[in-house]
Amino acid sequence: MATRIVDQLLGYQALISRWNRVYNLTAVRDPEEMLTQHLLDSVSVVAPLARGLTEAASPLDASAARRVLDVGSGAGLPGVVIAILRPDLTVCCVDAVAKKASFIRQVATELGLRNLQAEHRRIEDLQLPPFGLVTSRAFASLLDFVTLTRPHLAAGGVWMAMKGRVPDDEMALLPPDVQVTRVEPLAVPGLAAQRCLVWMAPGEGAA
Repeated sequence: MATRIVDQLLGYQALISRWNRVYNLTAVRDPEEMLTQHLLDSVSVVAPLARGLTEAASPLDASAARRVLDVGSGAGLPGVVIAILRPDLTVCCVDAVAKKASFIRQVATELGLRNLQAEHRRIEDLQLPPFGLVTSRAFASLLDFVTLTRPHLAAGGVWMAMKGRVPDDEMALLPPDVQVTRVEPLAVPGLAAQRCLVWMAPGEGAA
């Protein structure tokens, strides 16, 4: 991993720790736990994300394919990490809590991440061009996730939900016009807990 990227990731971790002294951005306080549970957890999705955009349906235009929406981003996980590792993508982090959106804007400024944006909005009120990939980490159930974000998914776009154990119960509740295209296990260094990505796309038939 390039020195610049490592420096930005560590700088991001330092900013979370600093802001956590005043604002409750995350319950994880220990630096080593933060590295594993937050940063490395988010780093693990970047390679799958690249494949997901490449494999997206053919109607996905080039502009949308470069746009990623992170919903309920909190302290910017995984959106900030994606923006650091993929400077070619524009990443928009949305959160309904003002202090969290302000924090992400500060991260973008201090780390020089011109491709990182933050919106203090409920997802229902967001008014931006559509995105080729919509992601979330501990935001909501799969049903709520796809229902609330569907207006922001570009034609041919995909959803990528970060989950712990495989959420069979949640997948069973998805509407017939949303298909689970695959469930991808994630290996996070130093983390024993299960992690997976649930990939979904609009389509005909049952999920």
